[in-house]
Amino acid sequence: MSAPSAPSASSTASSSSAPSASATALRRRRAATAGFHLGAGTLAVLWLLPIALVLVTSLRSFDDIAAHGLGSRPHSFTLGNFGQAWNDGGQQRALINSLLVTVPAVLVTLALAAMAAFGLSRYDMPFRRSLLLLMLGGNLLPPQILLIPVSKLSELLGIYDTLPALVGVQIGFGVGFYVFVLHGFMRSIPPEIQQAAVVDGAGPWQIFWRIILPLTRPALAALSALSFTWIFNDLLWAITVLRSDTKMPITAALIGLQGQYVSMWNVIAAGSVIAAAPTVIVFLRFQRHFVAGLNLGAVK
Repeated sequence: MSAPSAPSASSTASSSSAPSASATALRRRRAATAGFHLGAGTLAVLWLLPIALVLVTSLRSFDDIAAHGLGSRPHSFTLGNFGQAWNDGGQQRALINSLLVTVPAVLVTLALAAMAAFGLSRYDMPFRRSLLLLMLGGNLLPPQILLIPVSKLSELLGIYDTLPALVGVQIGFGVGFYVFVLHGFMRSIPPEIQQAAVVDGAGPWQIFWRIILPLTRPALAALSALSFTWIFNDLLWAITVLRSDTKMPITAALIGLQGQYVSMWNVIAAGSVIAAAPTVIVFLRFQRHFVAGLNLGAVK
């Protein structure tokens, strides 16, 4: 019987190099992951620092800021800045004006966009591609070149310096983009669902209300959060079609607050927090649907 042969040098070297190669690859992956988290964490901290500074400033007294500086460690805590901005600074009235403009504009815009997208995506309408491109092309125009025409048109219609005028402007400039987005979502819904509903005797309105609209809920929720943020934070159209201070939304009221409290950064910071609170609440409320809508759009 012959003795077992000893392993060759090449096989021994290959078996010993395999674990070292895998260990090196593992260390590289860990280093890359650590570098990614470090970079993302640094960017997050840099992004949150101004927000934290505004929050801390809004809770400090004027004497504290005047004595120690704006970027110093806080030596006081007060909620009176919010009351001063809310009552004396006119933030209460401005916030109501913003909600009176934003809520109807969002609801009407999404309702019109959903119905238009349903017709353009589910039915063979003449010139539907041209209509879709026309709606999308309207959003490519810079809003600055339309300031004077919109202002003159609102004066001719007798609605200048009214909140309905601002609502109409927001609807007119938003519906085209929302139709384009919803058209892509509704077009991706399988036609067999609509055909089955037609066989069961459902009409166009029943198909839209009971079938297509529920399936488009993630997109509607995402667009609701986006449109609420855009309209609520808009300043350009507010100062274009409005003139009275009592009708200005909260973004324009912040400019007046800065003029009223020039050096009182604590009151200005409190007003900024009040102005940002509604959009943050809406985003947190629709966060799950918002992320689902973005993911669905990325896949489609």
